[in-house]
Amino acid sequence: MKPRTLELKLTPAQASDPSEVLRVVAKKLKKKGHKLTVVPRRRAVDARRGEPKIVLSVDVWEGPPPPPPPPTLEAVPDKLGSSVVVVGAGPAGYFCALELLLQGLKPIVLERGKDTQARRYDLRAITQKNTVHEHSNYCFGEGGAGTYSDGKLYTRSVKRGDIKSVLQLFVEHGATPDILVDSHPHIGSDKLPYIVEGLRRSILELGGEVHFESPVVDFKLKNDKLEGVILANGDEVLGEAVVLATGHSARDIFHLLHRRGIRIENKPFALGLRVEHPQPVVDSIQYRQQPRDENLPAASYRLAKEGVYSFCMCPGGIMVPAATAPGEIVVNGMSPSKRNTRWANSGIVTGVEEEDLAPFAEEFG
Repeated sequence: MKPRTLELKLTPAQASDPSEVLRVVAKKLKKKGHKLTVVPRRRAVDARRGEPKIVLSVDVWEGPPPPPPPPTLEAVPDKLGSSVVVVGAGPAGYFCALELLLQGLKPIVLERGKDTQARRYDLRAITQKNTVHEHSNYCFGEGGAGTYSDGKLYTRSVKRGDIKSVLQLFVEHGATPDILVDSHPHIGSDKLPYIVEGLRRSILELGGEVHFESPVVDFKLKNDKLEGVILANGDEVLGEAVVLATGHSARDIFHLLHRRGIRIENKPFALGLRVEHPQPVVDSIQYRQQPRDENLPAASYRLAKEGVYSFCMCPGGIMVPAATAPGEIVVNGMSPSKRNTRWANSGIVTGVEEEDLAPFAEEFG
């Protein structure tokens, strides 16, 4: 039996109280509440006019809902086939490893940095001693750049596959189920390290390998065929294929590709700065109330004008130093799961296209 889907416009207090949501649904359907099961489907804040409202889409069953689907990784076969080398243990690398497992292949993940727990000491050294570890910092290490700086995975395309399955996998590894419902799902930098650890445990339990402090310095080639990679300590790691999931900060990998004559194509990127505001100021602008209703999330914004736009807005967050080498000044932003600091920050960036780089090609190659 299919559920009936309703869209409700509620006050923040109503939306935060499941019994009140059930009462509104029962009244709307003219049914007795105790016979209904209400499951939130999507939740968003509408602050465009008047008092902010919560737009809540729900599925309603008369009786119990169907059982949840089996865990995503139950489909991994018991016996794995050929090995595939995955360079980088960020979100691309770990999700590549999980997909390889689902396809019956064995991933061997190589990460130049340290695991999430060991990374903490190197991050502390950045702020306390002004010391940047070249392989373990806010960009490099297990989970990639987003683990300790509030990673956001964006897509504005509806053709990128089953996004909900990705969110479901996060939930299966410890994320709050709210991310399946919220229009802007958020996990938080205080929770992400533990979820990333859970993903690693799944990879290992299902037959994959994960190796830390294993920077790749060269490719293993034979008769122009890629057989694997060579690590900084001289070890060779072989596989039927090699996936580079190293992110944009691993400049040495781009130099390696160029040196080896492997074709790479540049893509547009964004360059800019990060601004910080008091969170109450953003709340008062977006919600037109001060203080903010306790049942409303910290307000965010998205701006765009004449080639400049906001990016990776972090409500109730903090700024973090994200350099990958001594002498660099790089900043990023993050929010804890509760988004409860006094500050908000956002990147303000502009796009850099291939033609913008042409004047520098002769000097820098």
